[in-house]
Amino acid sequence: MIAKTPQPPYYAVIFTSIRTDGDNGYAEAGRRMTELAIGQPGFLGLESAREEIGITVSYWRDLKSIQNWKENAEHLLAQKLGRERWYSQFKLRVALVERDNSFEKGK
Repeated sequence: MIAKTPQPPYYAVIFTSIRTDGDNGYAEAGRRMTELAIGQPGFLGLESAREEIGITVSYWRDLKSIQNWKENAEHLLAQKLGRERWYSQFKLRVALVERDNSFEKGK
């Protein structure tokens, strides 16, 4: 599902990753991180896809909201486990969204 975001400006955190073999608790942790992120002040939405490369884009009101999410205790543990178990490679980017256009057939 495409996230319903407000009018810009807002921020996008783009997390691109390549997984290691096996689940190793990844699926459950991913569900929990989504649940936690949704409850964070400043969270605006999330989009995610995974094939060979996984891409998750989360949307945030401001940089402070992103920093608070980064420092969440459960998220810190997931970051540690990601480096140890789940990812062979990842890259994180933070971008300011200045323009937002959309289309929906039939609307």
